[in-house]
Amino acid sequence: MTSINPATRLFSRLELNGSQLTHQPGSVLSSTALIAGTTVGAGILALPAVTLPSGILPSTVLLILVWLYTLVSGLLIAEVNLNSMRLEGRLSVGFLAMVENTLGKLAAKIAGGAYLFMHYALLVAYMAQGGEILISALTKVWGVPNHLPGWLGTTTFTILFGGIMYWGREKFIAKLNSAFVAIVIASFLGLLLLGTGQVKSVQFLFQDWGAVGSAVSVMLVALFYHNIVPVVVTQLEGDSRKVRQSIVIGSGIPLVMFLAWNAVILGSISPEMVQNYHYFDPLQILRAGGAGEWLGVLVSIFSEFAIVTSFIGFVYGLVDFFQDVALIRQRGLDQRLPLYSLILLPPMSLGAVSPHIFITALDISGTFSISILGGIIPALMTWKQRQNQDHVHQLLVPGGRVTLMIMIIVALVIMTRQILSMVRF
Repeated sequence: MTSINPATRLFSRLELNGSQLTHQPGSVLSSTALIAGTTVGAGILALPAVTLPSGILPSTVLLILVWLYTLVSGLLIAEVNLNSMRLEGRLSVGFLAMVENTLGKLAAKIAGGAYLFMHYALLVAYMAQGGEILISALTKVWGVPNHLPGWLGTTTFTILFGGIMYWGREKFIAKLNSAFVAIVIASFLGLLLLGTGQVKSVQFLFQDWGAVGSAVSVMLVALFYHNIVPVVVTQLEGDSRKVRQSIVIGSGIPLVMFLAWNAVILGSISPEMVQNYHYFDPLQILRAGGAGEWLGVLVSIFSEFAIVTSFIGFVYGLVDFFQDVALIRQRGLDQRLPLYSLILLPPMSLGAVSPHIFITALDISGTFSISILGGIIPALMTWKQRQNQDHVHQLLVPGGRVTLMIMIIVALVIMTRQILSMVRF
C-alpha cells in the first residue's frame, strides 16, 4: 500500500496554460536566493570599520549572535504571516497589513514611519559612500588630484543611477541589476582569493571585547532581509517547512560570506596602515592601495556595485511604499518626476551636506528602524496572535513568551545604548 504524504501548504499556485491549469509550486532554491540576495548589500561595506576596534574573534562571535537574533525575528514574521493568511483566507498579506490587523492602526503607523526612516537613512548612506568611491575612481583614471568637494560625488552618483532608474524601463533595470549582482559576486570571490594572501596571522591575536558592542547596529543592517519574508511565504504557498528552510539557509549563506569577508579584510590591515591614514575605515585604506594595488581595485569595484544594487532595491522599495499609501500615483513621466524627486532629493541633499555620513546613517538606521521592524514589532505581533486560543497556530519559533521577551529586551537595550551615546556626544 502506497503512503500519501499530507499537503503542508496553505494553497496551490495555479497558472492557466491554454485550457489547462498547471501547478506552479514555489522553489526553495529561488526563495533562498531571494533572501540571500537581499541580505548581501551595501551593509557589508561598513562591517570592517565597526569591527576593527574589537578584532576578528570578538566580532565573529557577535556576528553569529546577531545572525541568530535576526533569524528568530525572520521566523517570527513568517509565523505571523502564515497564521494571518490562514485566518483571513488571503493568498498574500503584506508586512504593514499584518501589523495593522494584529496590533492596530497606531502600530501600523509606527511601523510605516520606521520603514520610511530606514529607507531614507540608508539612501543617504548609499549616495554619500557611492559618490565618494565614484569620484575617487574617476580622479585616479583621469589622473586628477583628489581635491574635489564631497557634495560633487553624492550629486553625481544620484544623477547617474537615479537618472537610469527614472528613464529606464523595468526590464532594462532588472537586466542591469542582474549584471551588477554578477559583478558583485565575481569581485567578492576575487577579493577573497587575493586577500587571503595578504592576511597577517598576528591580526587574529588582537582582541578587545569591550569595543565589540558598538558594531551591533551595523550588523543588524547588514543582516536585514525581513521586508521580503511575506513574499517568500507567498512564493512557497504557505508551506511552513519550506519557509523555515529558505529563511535558515538564505540568511546562513550571507553569514558565511560576512565572516569570511570580515576575517580577510581585518587580517589584511596592520597597525602601521591605520597610523599612516587619517581615516579609521579599513576599506578606505585598502582602496587607496594600502595592501596592494590590485586588492585596492577589487575593493573599489565590489564596494561601488554592492552600493548600487542596494540603492536600486531601496529606491524601488520607496516607490512601492508611496504608491501603497496612495500619496503619488505613477502614471507617465509627469507623475514619475514628483515621485522620484520625493525619493531622491531629500537623501541627496543630506548626503551632499555630510558626505562622510555613511557609517552614522547605517548605525542610526540599525539602532532604531531595524530594532523596531525586526525586533519589537515581530515579537509583539507573535505575542498577540498566540494569545488567541480559538485557532490552531503554526509555531516556527520555540521558547514561548521567554523568547519573545528576550527579543524585545535586546531591541530596547540597543536603542537605549544608542540614545545614551548620542546624549553624551
